[in-house]
This record gives sequence, C-alpha cells and structure tokens, in this order.
Amino acid sequence: MANANDPLIGRVLDGRYRVGARIARGGMAVVHEATDLRLDRTVAVKVMHAGLADDGEFVARFEREARSAARLAHHNVVAVFDQGDDEGTLFLVMEYVPGITLRDLIRKDAPMPPARALALLDPVLRALSAAHHAGMIHRDVKPENVLLPDDGGPDGVKVADFGLARAINAETQHTATGGVLIGTVSYLAPELVTSGRADARADVYAAGVLLYEMLTGAKPHQADSPIQVAYKHVHEDIPPPSAAVPGIPTYVDALVARATARDPSQRPADAGVMLHQLRRVRQALDHGVTDDPELTADLAPLRHGPDATDEIPLPDVEATSHLPSRIIDPSTPGGADDMFKVADAFGPSATGAPATVAVRPPADPVPVTGRVVAHPGPPYRPRRRRRGPLLLAVLLVLVLLVGLGTWYFGIARYTVTPGVIDLSQSAASAKLQKAGLRMTVSGREYSETVARGAVTSTSPDAGERILKHGTVSVVISRGPERHKVPRVRGMTLDRAQAAIQDSKLAFGRALMQYNEKVPQGQVIRSDPAAGTELRRDTAVDVVVSKGPKPITIPDFTGRSATKAKNRLSDLGFKVSDTSQFSDSVPAGKVVSQSPASGTGHRGDAIELVVSKGPELVTVPSLQGKSYDDAAATLESLGLQPRRRESPFYIGLNRVAHVSPSPGARVRKGSVVTLDLV
Repeated sequence: MANANDPLIGRVLDGRYRVGARIARGGMAVVHEATDLRLDRTVAVKVMHAGLADDGEFVARFEREARSAARLAHHNVVAVFDQGDDEGTLFLVMEYVPGITLRDLIRKDAPMPPARALALLDPVLRALSAAHHAGMIHRDVKPENVLLPDDGGPDGVKVADFGLARAINAETQHTATGGVLIGTVSYLAPELVTSGRADARADVYAAGVLLYEMLTGAKPHQADSPIQVAYKHVHEDIPPPSAAVPGIPTYVDALVARATARDPSQRPADAGVMLHQLRRVRQALDHGVTDDPELTADLAPLRHGPDATDEIPLPDVEATSHLPSRIIDPSTPGGADDMFKVADAFGPSATGAPATVAVRPPADPVPVTGRVVAHPGPPYRPRRRRRGPLLLAVLLVLVLLVGLGTWYFGIARYTVTPGVIDLSQSAASAKLQKAGLRMTVSGREYSETVARGAVTSTSPDAGERILKHGTVSVVISRGPERHKVPRVRGMTLDRAQAAIQDSKLAFGRALMQYNEKVPQGQVIRSDPAAGTELRRDTAVDVVVSKGPKPITIPDFTGRSATKAKNRLSDLGFKVSDTSQFSDSVPAGKVVSQSPASGTGHRGDAIELVVSKGPELVTVPSLQGKSYDDAAATLESLGLQPRRRESPFYIGLNRVAHVSPSPGARVRKGSVVTLDLV
C-alpha cells in the first residue's frame, strides 16, 4: 500500500519518527509504518489529513483519541505511545501490529464454525470490557479495527482505533456530536440512529453484528444506501445465523439475538457481561452440546406482552430535533456506503431553519404498528342526564388523585444523585449526607485518572434519580496500578519469565549477550531494571548470558616474544614463558606457543618458549697438552677436535697451536683445530 509520491514518506516527525510505507488510509487520518529513531523500534504513525487539521472539532477528536487510548493498558488493545504536532502535522504514535484484519479473514474463511468465531470474538470482548471498565466506549467496532496475526488465530488479537471512544459521562450520553453521528452504518446500534445516544451497549450491539458476520460471511442488514441500512437496524431484528447457515446451535442464535436486541435494555450491560455469556456458549460447544433449551432460554432476549415483537417506534417529528444530520464512517475517505445526510434525503425545512426530520421507510411505506387513525364521522350528540355534573366531579377528583399519586410516586419521593467523582471518601460522604443520602463503599479499584482514596464511580450515576434518604454505592480508587519488576539476575530464563508474570507484568524478549561473570543460560539483568514500577501487563525484557565470549588465539611463533606477551595479555589470556637456546630462531623470538591456534576465553593459559639464540662455548687454552687430553677437553665442551701436524712436527704429539684461538666464543659443535709438534 506504499505510495512513492507520498510526501510523508521519508519525513522525520518531531525529530524522532521516520515515516515509511503507508499501511492504511481512513476518513480522518492515514497510517504509516515508521521507525522510532530514539528507541530503534518499528511503530505505526497515524497522521491526520491536512484538510481536517483546520477543523477544531476534528482536531479535538483526534487529540482525544490519544488521551483515551493511552488510558488503556491491555494486551488486547493496540498501545498508544506518543502524540505530537510537527509544524501543523498532527500525529499519533501507536504500537505496530503486523498481520491481517478480521475483515481479511472474513473474506477468506467465512462462514466460520461457531467455535472459531467465538474464539476470535473472545479477545475482542476482553479489550472492550477493559475499555468499558475504564469508563470509555469504542463507538466504531468493526472487522477493520480488529487486528490478527498472520495465521488468523485468536492469539495476539488486538482492537485498534479508539479514536471515537469517549469517557462515559452525563454530557456524552445524551447528545450526538455536533449533529454528526460517527460510526460505520453496518454496525450502528438502533439508538445511535434514532437519538445519537451511546453507551457500552452500543459496542455490544456491534460485537453481535461481528459474530453474525463471522458465522454467515455476510452482514445482517444490506441495502442500496446507508440510510436504508440504518432504517433496517431500527425496524428489523438481526436474523438468526442458523437461517443462513443451517446447523448452528440455537443457543448460538440466542447469543447473537441477545447482543443485537434493538431494545438496549435487553442487551448485556457491557462487554464484560457478554464475555461471560460467550464463554458459557463456548463451554457448551466444547462439550459437543447440540441443543440446550435452558441455556437458549437464559440467553434469548426477554419478551414483554403480546406486542413484544412490534417494531421499536422512532421519535415523532417533535422529538427528532437532535437527530444527526449525517452519518460518517471514519475508517474510509467517503462514499455512499460511509456517509449520508438525513437532511438531504428528506429535504430541508420550509422555514429555512435546520431541518427537523423523522426517519421514514426508504422504499414502500410500512404501516407503523400500534397507531390507529380514526376517520371522522357524524358528530356524536350524547343525551343530557342529571348525573352528568356528579360524574364530572367524581372524574375530576379521580384525575386529581391520580395526578397527585403520579407526582408523588414518580417525582416527589425522588431526588437527584449529586456528582461525587474525584472527591475524597470523606468529602463524598459529606456531600451525599447534605443531599439527604447515605453512602456505602461497594469496592475498590485501580485507576489511572482518579487519585488514591477518591471516588471513581457511583451507583446510581450522577444526575440519575434516587429515592430520598436512599443509599449511593461508591467505588474508591486504589490509585494507579503499578507492579515492581522482580529481581531476576542469576535465574534461568524459565524462572525469570515465571517471576515476571507472577508480578502481573508481561514477559517481553530474551536478549542474548556474552558475559564473563554470569554462567551461560542465566539472566544478567532485566530491562527495565529490577524495582522499577510499571503498569500491569507492561512488557519486561531480560538479558541472558551466553557465557564468556570466545577469543581467537593468534600465533606468534617466530615473532617478538615481548609483543606476543603484551598482545595475548591484552586479549585476556594468562601468559607464561620459558627460554631455550636455538640455532634457528634468533634470540628474543618465540620458538613455540601452546596452544598456537583455535579459540579460548579470558583467563585461559598460554605458554611461550622464547629463544636465547645459539649456545656459545669459550675455546680453552690447550698449548703443551697431549693431543688426547686436549681432544677430551674439547669434546666435554661440545666442540669437535681436529688433529693437524705442524711443519715442525717431530712426533711429540703435543699441542703447539689452537684454532680458533683460546678465549674465542664459538657455537657448540664447532670444529677446533689442534696443531701438533
């Protein structure tokens, strides 16, 4: 997907991230593979389109992506490392995850067996559960945002692009975003279409659509335009997967139906609840259960009365002023499948004011259930009776009593839960007491954003109704969850890995390194160092010893003994030497070396034999001695005597002259000539 003409390729953002090949392109940004020059690692850089950089709303949403995603530390969520602005180029630095998307796998392998589809959805729900637990919603769950390893297996599944996630609070739960409904039409929950409201159950709905698509290979609602798809989400139930692929167990159909119920109150409250239900279904599949009426009944959406199958009514004309003016898919640049304007589809208001519209059927009109229109007929003229005033008075009294009862039971006995998030436990208790309410602590949890000892959440939520003098349950923050890196030096790799995981951290990489002191196979150190406090599931690398580094032994035979000893000592060897006479090797040179080749390690011994040069003997004074005595003396010194009669030889056999002369230094074995008289 690389584009050689892309001006971003080769650019270094913020002096740190060198941009490489393009990975993907979306409606808000383009994603490139990049290199972190500081840490020498591959990352993914998400760069906002230049055309959107001038739009303050889009810029705020892009920056909110970094803050929201950075709060999530979970192994099934793509990690966010950094955010920056390089001369007007807004970018986000994320974990680089090689592999494929769930969309690629669906195109290739769907329909999938239920066991495989559920195994793939399990880590997706784990990621969404972590987000929901942190108070965020994804808002754009779809196959393109689920990243898989190359083999398409469930191990290593990660959920990407929390750019549409928002902190769940009173403001974001009751309004759309500036009249714009963000999401992918095929995965939008009905309430997002009709009112723009979003909570964790909207993510659950999208996850149910994902499961349907994996089981059948097709999207549940398809039409010629996005608005028709949105209309079907509101007015039509997701069909059971077994209708498209026979043989799927009914309890799997029930799980899909429960997750995609059009009434949000019928769905699991969040991804954690759906994950629990999914694992019950997986357990039934693992045991080969083909039909489990009890499980099916437990999972199937509840029905209320004879009209339970009626369509969910859309807001009337007066209630649709907050309908979104358009629906945007942030994952693609645009197109009929990704964006449509409701105002354009149904026409602007006659007054020129912002269009107020109600969603209508895209094709043939469909009667709205539950509405009866009476045609006017001849006027009815009741007969006058004397009991009329009395009945009217009774009726007025009954209406008054009903009104008072409704006011009391519906309004008067209730108050509003005050907001106490981020307050200390004592301050929260005082504020609730002042409002006439009691407080109870229902639990404690880690929080990256709320200080230790402060309130992280309440039940009921702030702004919700509660009986006067009622009790508000609060959860108290334990502060950021941090765990110390254990001391692993000297451990084997297996023991070190277990110690890191026991400390609620993730094992990263094992880096091999030579070391003179730590035996081979033992851990030298960890990175980060022991004692460092990290977030849960943060990866910790370990450096493992390869033992002493092998050293090549150079051969110094025939070379200077002094240089040989210095060089071998510098390499870490222990050098010893002995000397001996040599007729072939000059003095001071190495006669032999042991060992003379191969490899060794620091501290190994090497022996050198150093030449003393040839051995010399002093020629003795032998004049006047008999030849036999002189010859014996020379032979004892290692010299070779040679007899020679002088011109004056008279038969005495006495030495008259010695050559070389007495006192001369000659090599052992040299010939000494004796002149006799």
